Amino acid sequence: MKKLLLPVLSLCAWCVLYGCGGGGSSTPPPPPPPTARFTPTGSMTYERVQHTATLLQDGRVLVTGGIQLTSFVNAPLNTAELYDPTTGSFAMVASIMETTRWDHTATLLQNGKVLITGGENIIGPGLSELFDPLSNTFTPTGGMATARLGHAATLLHDGRVLVTGGAEGNGSIPLATAELYDPASGTFAPTGSMEVARFGPSATVLSDGRVLVTGGRDATYSALASAEVYDPSTGSFTPTGNMATTRYFHSATLLNNGEVLVTGGWDSSGSVLATAELFDSTTESFTAAGSMASARASHVTILLPSGKVLVTGGEDSFLNSIATAEIFDPAARSFTPTGTMQTARAFATVTLLSDGRAMVVGGTGVSGGWQVSFASAELYK
Repeated sequence: MKKLLLPVLSLCAWCVLYGCGGGGSSTPPPPPPPTARFTPTGSMTYERVQHTATLLQDGRVLVTGGIQLTSFVNAPLNTAELYDPTTGSFAMVASIMETTRWDHTATLLQNGKVLITGGENIIGPGLSELFDPLSNTFTPTGGMATARLGHAATLLHDGRVLVTGGAEGNGSIPLATAELYDPASGTFAPTGSMEVARFGPSATVLSDGRVLVTGGRDATYSALASAEVYDPSTGSFTPTGNMATTRYFHSATLLNNGEVLVTGGWDSSGSVLATAELFDSTTESFTAAGSMASARASHVTILLPSGKVLVTGGEDSFLNSIATAEIFDPAARSFTPTGTMQTARAFATVTLLSDGRAMVVGGTGVSGGWQVSFASAELYK
């Protein structure tokens, strides 16, 4: 039998490797960090999908509108709720919105109020309103020139809000037009039009103040690979490099290094995508950024305090919501799976709370053969 040969260590070397402590035991290594996971938090009063969720300056989260879907009800909502992270609960806002609306936008202004624009509603055209968190009330503000749903709204560095694209009516007529909301005057004014009409595009404010608009769907219901950039100083859009893949119901997230991560979505062939791309504003081009573990569209993404991106939920095929989540690491340019949500959901919202937790709210899935919406919420940490 072979003898195991052990190296002979000097006392000094032994102490360096294992520690010497006057007869006491060595200090144990620190425990591994806890695994990130999703945990339930309080539920909303109403089930909601195609709603909005906006972090207020005081740390609460405003949830507005959406549709309530159950096996018996398909009800648009004009109500709103506030989530308090200190109590982990939602409370109804006594004031209601001027109209029911879903597939709308909600943008936190620099003065702390929330601008709510467009969406499917029963009053038109282009009705907009403001939520005041000091009084917890909604009041009308200037209306857009064009009624829109499925559009994008982004807060510019100068405090104005750029509203781009979307569609009129039932979503069959994509728009190329854009408008600017000025909080000082409470009015909208036209600005330059996009090169391409887009329904459901993503719009991301770049580090230099310009806005990147990607993908969406055109009038033929085909997904777009094109992208363009809006310059607030000139009020105009210019084409930029195309994505490698056509995408709609995708997501776009600004990273700390100034790049924009574009993930998933549906392509023109009707397939859900697992691929991702990175937009570099200095070269105005897209490069491949690896693939997610799961193909997903209608999902949500959020930049975490670590600089990494949480990608969660969505659907991997028509009406098949998923609960899986993954993390994109910009340094490694790769995705790794992370904790799974309590509920499989698509068309949810995700909000980064002031304490660094990410809250996923509402959304839709299928239960008992019916498409339903959810009142539940969960926290990722």
